[in-house]
Amino acid sequence: MANMSKLSEPHFPFMKMHGLGNDFVVVDARRQKLEITPALAKGIAHRQFGVGFDQLALIEQGAGDAHLTFYNADGSTSAACGNATRCIARHLMEEGGKTELHLTTDRGDLFARDAGDGLTSVNLGQPQLHWDEIPLAEDMDTLELPIKDAPTATGMGNPHCTFFVEDAEQIPLDEFGPRYEHHPLYPERTNVQVAHLVGPDHIRMRVWERGVGITLASGSSSCATAVAAARRGLTGRQVQIDLDGGTLWIDWREDGVWMTGPTMHVFSGTFTAAFLESL
Repeated sequence: MANMSKLSEPHFPFMKMHGLGNDFVVVDARRQKLEITPALAKGIAHRQFGVGFDQLALIEQGAGDAHLTFYNADGSTSAACGNATRCIARHLMEEGGKTELHLTTDRGDLFARDAGDGLTSVNLGQPQLHWDEIPLAEDMDTLELPIKDAPTATGMGNPHCTFFVEDAEQIPLDEFGPRYEHHPLYPERTNVQVAHLVGPDHIRMRVWERGVGITLASGSSSCATAVAAARRGLTGRQVQIDLDGGTLWIDWREDGVWMTGPTMHVFSGTFTAAFLESL
C-alpha cells in the first residue's frame, strides 16, 4: 500500500513525455514528495491499470539544476536514461528560461543544452569500457564477448550488449532480447541492441531494454551502439542512429557521449488518492 501520510496533497501531479516513442512518466518531487516502491512503480507502469511507461523519472533537488532518479517498468532502478534526461532537460530549460543545464544522476553529472530547431542534447558522460565497470561477471575483452556472434559490451551508467547483424529488422527481438538480458556474463542483466550499417556513419538499431522489453527507442542504447561501432572500426565517432521511433544523432567526444534528438511533453495529469492507495 502507498503511504498516503507521505503525500502533501491527495492528488499527485505527473507529466507524460516521450523521446521517439520511448515513453516516460515524470514526477516533479522538488516540491511534493512521493516515495517510490517497486510495487508503486510497477502499478504506474501498467498500460491498462496504470498510466504506462518505459521508465519512471523523479525530478529532485540536486547539486546542479536538478537530480534525476529512474525506475524501469518492472520496478527496478536504472542509473541512466538518456531519452528521459533529454525530455526533462527540455522541460526544465523552458521552465527556467535556460539554454544549458547541469543535472545529477546516479550515473554522475550530466550536462544538457538546447540544440536548436526543437532538439535537445545531453552529454551522458564517458562510456565504461572495462569489464568491471559495465559490469561483467569476469575479466574479459569487452570488444568481442565470448558469446555467439561476438557482441560488444559497453557501460553508459547501465550495461549494454550490442550485436552487429546483417539485418536488424529480421531479428525476432521478443525472443532474442530476453535470452541475452539474463546472460550469466551480465550479473546486473543488460540492455540488448541489434544493429546494422545503413551507410557511412549511419546505423539502424533496435532495442530490448532491461526490465522493460522492446522499446521504440533508447538513448543510452544508442550511445552504447555508437561507441561499440566506433571501437570496432565500423563508423567514426559521429553517427546517425535510426530507431523504431525515429532518429538520434550521437557524437562521442573527448568530454563524453553527446546525444541529440527531439522530445515531446504529451500531457500532464494527476494520480488520485484511490489509485495510489491501491498499490
